Amino acid sequence: MAFALVGRGRRADEPPWLAGWSVVDSHIALPRYLHEHSKVLIETPARILAIIVMALIIRLILHRMINRLARPAERDGLPRVLRPLREKRGTNAILQSTGLLSERRTQRAATIASILRSFVSFTIFVLAILLILGELDINLLPLVAGTSIVGVALGFGAQNIVKDFLSGMFMILEDQYGVGDVIDFEQATGTVESVGLRTTRLRDVNGTVWYVRNGEVVRVGNKSQEFAQVVLDVPVAASTDVEAASAAMLEVARQMHDDDDWAEVFLSEPELQGIEAMTREETVIRLVVRVRPLEQWRTARELRRRIREALDRLDIAAGEPQEPSS
Repeated sequence: MAFALVGRGRRADEPPWLAGWSVVDSHIALPRYLHEHSKVLIETPARILAIIVMALIIRLILHRMINRLARPAERDGLPRVLRPLREKRGTNAILQSTGLLSERRTQRAATIASILRSFVSFTIFVLAILLILGELDINLLPLVAGTSIVGVALGFGAQNIVKDFLSGMFMILEDQYGVGDVIDFEQATGTVESVGLRTTRLRDVNGTVWYVRNGEVVRVGNKSQEFAQVVLDVPVAASTDVEAASAAMLEVARQMHDDDDWAEVFLSEPELQGIEAMTREETVIRLVVRVRPLEQWRTARELRRRIREALDRLDIAAGEPQEPSS
């Protein structure tokens, strides 16, 4: 038979080490103790454990749903999470031909999925903590007040980081630019290699990698959306027959437009806009061609070569560079 010590009042004739205690049957004392403290020992821990388990299960289910939405669809390769958002349709063809469309969509979907997972985890974590504190009968008012003060302090200290994240979120959701685009950040111009919530990585024509904080971007020029224009200002000597030179330039552009190798690049007929500038030494003639995104530089180089050859055949001299005035 097992025994247990149960507290009671002290008697005068009992030993000091037994003062205030009585020896009773433990089979009677233990159930009584558990019954009196069942809420603290059993109910509250069980409720807390249930809250934790349910929070983890809900988080796991929601994360799997988000990951499934971020996967490319078998039909068109577009992740379902991107279908409610708009895309720059004019750039899809050139990006697909270069193999960057899938990478751009994948990275954009992964970034949005990361935002959703973080939001879900944070929300579930906060709700679980509040429920657990409620089970422990803790007054939440002082905690909320203290948390607000700490949040304000952290907000002032980390406002630049918050600004970067918010700016990056809107850039991704609005598809202002993406992987494969050529953009101009005023002080840095290059091809986008990665778009994150905090920074954007691009590589310029010299191979230099630039990291730009999204919160510091006031304006950005995207050279890869919908269409691009080749603007050629061709200088010829002031004594040149302008009509003959203009006709030669336009004929070269039209021949290139009808060329099978370049037909898919041109989006409209070449346009000769006329004389752009005129000095005593030279006359500048402007030719404009609308082409597909990311094709303007290659097209401009080929046009310059062909125009130069055509003007040489007609013995049309190029404009002489002006000497600096003294």
